[in-house]
Amino acid sequence: MYSRRDFGKLAGLAAAIPLSRLYAAAKVYSTIHGVLIGAQTYSFRDLPLDGAIDGMKQIGLSECELAMGHVEPKGMSGDDLKNWRISTPLSYFEDIRKKFDAAGIRIYAYSLNFNDGFSGEELDRGFAMTKALGTDLITTSTTLTCARRLAPLAEKHRVRVALHGHDQTQKPNEFSTRESFAKGLALSPMFNINLDIGHYTAANGDAVAYLEEKHDRILALHIKDRKKNHGDNVPWGEGDTPIKPVLQLVRGNKWKIPCNIEYEYGRPGMDTVAEVRKCFEYCKQALA
Repeated sequence: MYSRRDFGKLAGLAAAIPLSRLYAAAKVYSTIHGVLIGAQTYSFRDLPLDGAIDGMKQIGLSECELAMGHVEPKGMSGDDLKNWRISTPLSYFEDIRKKFDAAGIRIYAYSLNFNDGFSGEELDRGFAMTKALGTDLITTSTTLTCARRLAPLAEKHRVRVALHGHDQTQKPNEFSTRESFAKGLALSPMFNINLDIGHYTAANGDAVAYLEEKHDRILALHIKDRKKNHGDNVPWGEGDTPIKPVLQLVRGNKWKIPCNIEYEYGRPGMDTVAEVRKCFEYCKQALA
């Protein structure tokens, strides 16, 4: 939820944004009855960055979590990738942001999956990358042990971190349940939640109840459909995930929580843009 001070900061920021960026941002608008529907760009993982941006423009999505797979080079060895993260000029990330600005798509968060193999320098650099992309939010699939190392960096850089969960309930060092999220939230006031309602359902959690309980600490939702008991990703409407009740709960309470499509049920040969468009239409119908 935004305070008056937050709105004041946003107003000041808007005044400082060049008119060209404001005009670009007005080209695409994907808020449905007050609910912002965007995309996790991992949905377009079979497309390069420019293809993902073009796909979002075709569909009409105005906001995204930018997946690290669309930012980092592919095919690098571990050491080379570490060096790339540390040494790549921040102008590289600023140029990516400009591409999204020109397309009228807001980068809401950088989806950067920190892991226990990251050096301290890599972790620190991730926050600088995020700021260069024009956001102060990182969404991350990480571990509790890595999160402990991230907490002081988040506070130093004043960048929020939203912990993303999966359904790996047998792995106590990962985030999957309300109890494991509670351990993460306790590490820092800069820590929040990126709730994937499909994974949370697959872990046999109640996504509606958890959203009601923790909506003030949930900064983004991933919308997908999965079966309970660690079941498969399935086309929307075929699983157990309460997609419609979640979207309607956000709408009814006027929570400013982006609901980002994460298309994962696809098979080779399927048209990614067409499938994400179907997901967007599902959201529209759920909010009609």
